[in-house]
Amino acid sequence: MEGHDNRRNVRVSGTLYDDDDNKPEECSVCYNDYDDNQLRPRTLPCGHTFCSQCIDNAIKNGQLTCPSCRGQHAATAATQFPISYGIKALVRKLKNIQETQEKTVPAKKKFRSMLQEQKSSISSLIKSCEEVLSQLGEYRGQLGDWKTHHLQLQDRLYALVEQNKSAMKLLELEDTSVVDMTTQGEEGKTQLQATLGNLDTVNTLQEVDTTIDTADECSTKIKDWLEKCQELFPDVKTVHTSVKVQETIREALEMTTTETGATADPVHLGDSASSIMDKVQEITLEIPQKQLTVEDLRRMREPVKRLVEAGRVLAVQEDQDGRRSARLTLQDGQLYLHPLLRQPTPAHAHTLQESEVVGVLDPSCTLAFLDLGWAGSTRGRVTIRLTPDTPLARQFVLLCTGQRGHTYRNTKLLRVWDKGQPGECVVGGDYESNDGWGGAPLLPDLQGQYRESGRAGAVWARGGLFGPMHSQFIITTRDRQDGRQWSDVFGDVVSGLDVVRAAVNHSDIKEVTVVDCGVVLPL
Repeated sequence: MEGHDNRRNVRVSGTLYDDDDNKPEECSVCYNDYDDNQLRPRTLPCGHTFCSQCIDNAIKNGQLTCPSCRGQHAATAATQFPISYGIKALVRKLKNIQETQEKTVPAKKKFRSMLQEQKSSISSLIKSCEEVLSQLGEYRGQLGDWKTHHLQLQDRLYALVEQNKSAMKLLELEDTSVVDMTTQGEEGKTQLQATLGNLDTVNTLQEVDTTIDTADECSTKIKDWLEKCQELFPDVKTVHTSVKVQETIREALEMTTTETGATADPVHLGDSASSIMDKVQEITLEIPQKQLTVEDLRRMREPVKRLVEAGRVLAVQEDQDGRRSARLTLQDGQLYLHPLLRQPTPAHAHTLQESEVVGVLDPSCTLAFLDLGWAGSTRGRVTIRLTPDTPLARQFVLLCTGQRGHTYRNTKLLRVWDKGQPGECVVGGDYESNDGWGGAPLLPDLQGQYRESGRAGAVWARGGLFGPMHSQFIITTRDRQDGRQWSDVFGDVVSGLDVVRAAVNHSDIKEVTVVDCGVVLPL
């Protein structure tokens, strides 16, 4: 029978059984699932079941041979055999099971998706919880620092109170001495006045002698009193202690800007995504500060340090052309003054006069810096110690700070001399044309006492002390070995010489730029 060759039958007790009875829902001849039409299951007299279509195909000349047991049955059509309702019921049940499974699979997938979504949500909350716990830990650390500072301040306040008490005791003693001396002086004055009256009334020689003796005695006492007053008053220790203690306490009180019981103005804390410590910083930066002074920069206490780090401290210069400002930055414990530029002033910025800031520079130890960069990024800072109080050094400071309107900022390095050889050096600083043909002096006379040097790191002027380009600078990157030295040396690189050497080895020296410049302010 067609389609039956691929199926294997086994004989048990003389009866053939199909070895695929584990699939009762399908016809063992055509392998199709039974249905309610042409594939309806029908049972032969021998007990085997096949679909109506296969039975019709197997009937020949009114005879049917069972595909399973090879039994012979007389038949002309499949409809002569009864429908196998048991098989139909089994097929229906299997289909229901299958449909249920098919419905269950998406449900399980949805269930798994919901579980995964819930797990993701919980994981996200755990992460957020850990972040906030970390912020709370950091905030608690900050609170601990503040509590420690308050205790330290409290101890200092107690010390101030004790100093004030000691000063008051000294003043009381001084006041007592002054009262005693005042009493003595008033008594002496009364005696002198009485003696003066007696001199007008004497009549005899004896009275004259007596009155004059009394007058001499009173005069001697008053002279001694006057001399003693000059010696005793004022008591230097008392006055000095009182004035210093008053000054210290007054300064401490002036730094207290918040009145007791005053309600702080509301501070906008930004969006909810800001961390706790971000909000703490916003609050502390919004607290009103007294006018900053150069002395505040020298002390660099924590509030001032935070303002500098936030970019809210500027040095300003105003002239007939308007206002320019210079940034102050803090890095590695050093305070840097950048060049004056025409730029907008940040909100809530604290300003100082640029002349006052520059005035703190020590002429005997001035440090300037150049930030070099190429290929779109800053590669490093070059710090130069300038020769004390020389015109070329002063001119270099002017061009690093922009006090005269010109600056080395955004100028290119121009050329390399003796590249790869002893005495290698690089030229830069044409603030005028930026091509090597400019760089006029800013000072009328550049003559002074300069050094000579043949060592790497020496900084000297191009063209000596005369000519149209001696604002240009030259930095030596390799020692000379011929015994000769460069003249007009006005500085030495103290850090960042490796940055200059890296610039020299760049493919095109003219791509190297002085990205920024300025001076180091002593703290």
